Amino acid sequence: MKPFSISALPRIAFGRGALAGVPGLVKSYGQNMLLVTGGRSFPDSSACSRLQDALRGEGISWEHVRVTGEPSPQWVDDIVRQCGGPSIDVVLAIGGGSALDGAKAVAGLLRCGHSVMDYLEGVGAGHRYGGPATPMIAVPTTAGTGSEATKNAVLSMQGEGGFKKSFRDESLVPDHAIIDPDLLLTCPRAVIAANGMDALTQLLESYVSLKANPMTDALSISGLQAVREALPQWYEKKGEARGAQEKMAYAALLSGITLAQCGLGSVHGLASPLGAFYPLPHGVVCGTLVAAATEMNIRAMRDREPDNPALEKYAHAAEILCGHVFHDDEEAWSALIQLLDAWTRRMELPRLSPYGLHEGDIDKVVGHSRGSSMKTNPIVLHDEEIAAILMKRL
Repeated sequence: MKPFSISALPRIAFGRGALAGVPGLVKSYGQNMLLVTGGRSFPDSSACSRLQDALRGEGISWEHVRVTGEPSPQWVDDIVRQCGGPSIDVVLAIGGGSALDGAKAVAGLLRCGHSVMDYLEGVGAGHRYGGPATPMIAVPTTAGTGSEATKNAVLSMQGEGGFKKSFRDESLVPDHAIIDPDLLLTCPRAVIAANGMDALTQLLESYVSLKANPMTDALSISGLQAVREALPQWYEKKGEARGAQEKMAYAALLSGITLAQCGLGSVHGLASPLGAFYPLPHGVVCGTLVAAATEMNIRAMRDREPDNPALEKYAHAAEILCGHVFHDDEEAWSALIQLLDAWTRRMELPRLSPYGLHEGDIDKVVGHSRGSSMKTNPIVLHDEEIAAILMKRL
């Protein structure tokens, strides 16, 4: 067994009604809070009203800021200037991955007052982050990104010359992750599909990652089993599928833990430039590319690295997701690709061209796809192979 290490994780509370424990957690850090949410979904909900009443009952005061769309470095710096200093005792983030990522970046900078561009990998000044970070409580309202369990805050600047990069440090891991499946009750079908396929992609990519280890494998397998049992059911029944919501909340949490420990693969390597250059939601990128990218990985390994251990893992993933024992690996690989493609079509994940990607743009996207996620893909893909993944989903 190869040596491995596991980096920091939040203290995790999972279960329906877990949100009720948040005011007491906040109070354990102090009386002054920064609340970070998405644009409208949670702030307009009855759950938000109940939470605010409970916070007032604990004598807690707060400032409320919202993340609309994906957070940008400018947004982070603006919030730090507006709210920075020692007066904020704790950051409470409630929302999807964008709200949680934005909050992690803000929590990391409130007490040091620096620009996030000092630390943003690949495009920033390259300074080493030294903290200190403000304590943070993360409460996801979607089942997808697993941001509540990771050390990276993904920030974006869209358009020509845009980027999608991480502010990454173990100090940014939330102190607490509160996973309450009741917060998933009102997720619309498109959000269920995109976020669910994001969690699936993260579990599959971390399972076959070059940095995978026996512990992350066990978590990835458990998460994939939950996805198989839950995602199609939740997508079809929406708010009625309470058990499926719980399983997908669990799968998303595990996907965040595994990606934080061992990295991802080609889908997320492509998600970075696609999300930077085009108005593509992250979950849509993952859902629309996972079948094509999996097929290309398997083909490349069969051609150039037939002894690559990820081939056996893909066959095992096929048995988990298809709920079937196959006679040989060839049959399993084919079934896995067919299942991923069928789910992509069943959940109506859009293609890339409606968001502005055209054949003439593919070389540019490929040229910007060799970031950290691509480095843990189980095989080094050639440029033409990466381009073929995009062409299949134009």
